[in-house]
Amino acid sequence: MIPLLILGLLKQSSGSYGYELLALMEERQYKYIVNFTKGSFYYNLQQLEEKRYIKKIDQLDNTRDTHNYIITELGDKEFEKLMYKYGSKTDYINLSFYAAMLFANEYKSEELTKLIKIQIEQTKKKIYLLEQSLEHCETMPTYFKKMLENSLSHHIVNFQWFEGLLEDIRKKNQ
Repeated sequence: MIPLLILGLLKQSSGSYGYELLALMEERQYKYIVNFTKGSFYYNLQQLEEKRYIKKIDQLDNTRDTHNYIITELGDKEFEKLMYKYGSKTDYINLSFYAAMLFANEYKSEELTKLIKIQIEQTKKKIYLLEQSLEHCETMPTYFKKMLENSLSHHIVNFQWFEGLLEDIRKKNQ
């Protein structure tokens, strides 16, 4: 999915250099869409260039050379293909926590309580970050704003679920 993000960003901001694209992905909170690291980003950028989906244009920026990128005609076709591939696909929503919950009855309730509290804290942080992004969304594309709102809704539901799990444990231990 990282290639789709890179190609899409280049369609929006042709002539950007790699660091600009990575900064946009971080600023726009694309981590809620796909897991990526700096290394995986640059690996995919290199792969797109090798496949001739993007082209490097060297430019002099003040006193240093920068490697700016543009999308090629072949890259436009790949973008269309990836848009269809990911746009027509529906994935299951899963959390690693779900796997642990499969065996909750075999785990000590005080330890399970600790895990749920960890999930609550992490979810609170995600909710906060999403709310911050949505407060500063004036330059954000409409569909991306809608995606963040959807993600926020999911995290709010998860937070409520975690709180309910804690309540169930409390009742069970009384």
